[in-house]
Parts: sequence; structure tokens; C-alpha cells
Amino acid sequence: MSRDLSYLKSFDGVEVEIDKDLKKFSTMRLSSSGDLITIKSVEALKKVTRSLTEKNIHYRVLGWGANILLPTRSDRPYLQLDFSFDKKILENSQEEYCLPASISLATLTAHANRFGLKGWEVFTGIPASLGGALFMNAGTNLGEIGSIVKEVSIITKNGEEKTIKINSSSFSYRHNHFVDEGDVIYQARLFHFGIDSEISKKIREYLEMRTRTQPLKEWTCGCIFKNSQDLDRGQTCRAGHFIDIIGLKGLSYKNLQISPKHANFMENRGESSYEDVLTFINIIQKEILLHTGVSFQIEVEY
Repeated sequence: MSRDLSYLKSFDGVEVEIDKDLKKFSTMRLSSSGDLITIKSVEALKKVTRSLTEKNIHYRVLGWGANILLPTRSDRPYLQLDFSFDKKILENSQEEYCLPASISLATLTAHANRFGLKGWEVFTGIPASLGGALFMNAGTNLGEIGSIVKEVSIITKNGEEKTIKINSSSFSYRHNHFVDEGDVIYQARLFHFGIDSEISKKIREYLEMRTRTQPLKEWTCGCIFKNSQDLDRGQTCRAGHFIDIIGLKGLSYKNLQISPKHANFMENRGESSYEDVLTFINIIQKEILLHTGVSFQIEVEY
């Protein structure tokens, strides 16, 4: 890349890798490269965001790459958080949990399963970090993560710290209303709705259902399209169902395929690029609109 990021290596708690192969940093395994800045502490994050902003360098935050399409060559550096935390907090059930954005939802699901935390089943099976899940208000058929968040801590592009108290207007479907351009979520406080012995069963059954109905072993980025609301009928229009009924399940484009298992998933079966995915998405959108008159918004970040 033309910009010089080498000076960031002098910051404590910061690692810089220039023109790094980022294929493994996306669950869809797209061919991608870019500059990666790994940050290991809050103070380091403050210094990095402030410094990049002063130099007019725009950046993107990269979590687990589970709901994002990485461009073939990024024009912005990526920030990735790798914060340590005291794992003792997960040894017992708590009323509230202050957790780093870099912790995985799989770790939190295991904790919920062990102690029966009611409400935490909503993110069962989502392959993401806590920060990424908060950014897009990730959820399943069981609910959304925004329902169990008390507050979110953020570092702004100017290196300032702010805490957002979550209320009923903080989140909407697959969207947050408090992260501004350049903000980085670094921590959140979660709660639950009590202890329920049935939660472990609910988590197990939902994981079994996902295994049966979704291509969990394939290279995907999760659901491609957001479900849509039919305001006239008060019904939810599920994108996968519409793609299926017009006969597109299994359709291929280059090394990409609409999953034969779940039509709202796109599988990467070889070397695929950002441009390939966007072209295929455009083809699918046009076909849905042509045959049904319904337009679905893209869920995956791109």
C-alpha cells in the first residue's frame, strides 16, 4: 500500500502487517489482501484511531469476517482487536458480564449452555465476535443480541472513550443506531433474564436444526439478504424461500453457488473474489424482482 503505517509498530500493544493475505480472515474465504493492524489494549486503540485520523487515513474494523465481503485489495487498513480478559468471569454465572468485543459468541454460547442463561440463546451458532454481532445486531430465529445488552463502550476516531446506554431505540433489525463513522466497539456489558434449565436443550436443538438446514461446513458469509416485511399482509418475506420458489437454489456462477441446503446462503467452492460475489448478488436480486416483484436488501456488509 502507498500509505506508511510502519510508525504504528512503535506503539505498545500494536502489530502491523503490510499487504497481508486476508483470505483466512473471512468466513467466505474470498481472495483478498490489505494492511492489518492488530490492537491488544484500549490505550493502544486510542492511540491508533487518533493517529490514523490525524493523518486522514480511513480504516475499517475487522472482526471474524463472518458477515462481511472483503475486497480483493483494500484501500483502507483493517483494525482487529485482540484483547485479553479475565476468564474467571465465566467460571460462574453472573447477573451482568463486562466482556471484550473480541470474545467469540461460541464462547458465550458455551457459558450460557452451562449455566442456563435465559436470553443468551439468541446468538446460538453465529460464527462472530461480540463486537461484530453488536454492530449488526446479529440474531437468529430465537431473537437478537440487542435484547440482552446494557451498555456498549466505544473508542471514537479521535481516540476518545464513550459509553452508550442501550435503550429500545438503540437497535433495529440487523442494525445499530449508535456507532458513528470511525467508532470502534471495544467492550460491552451483557445481562440475562434469569436462569432457565431448559436453555441448554433449546441451544442443542437449535444447533441441530442449523446443522440440518444450513451449509455450516461450507465457505459462506451467512445470509446474503435481509428478510423483508410485507406491510400490507403483516408477514415476513423470507429471502431464502423466495429464491427457492423461483428455482434458483443450486444456481452457480463461476466458483460460487446458491446453497442447495439453504437458498439465502452463497457458497464459495473455489477461488472467488469480491467482484464475483457482487455480480452474483446482482443477478439474484434481478431474478427475484422479475419473478416476484419483491426487492430484498443485502444483509452482508460490503
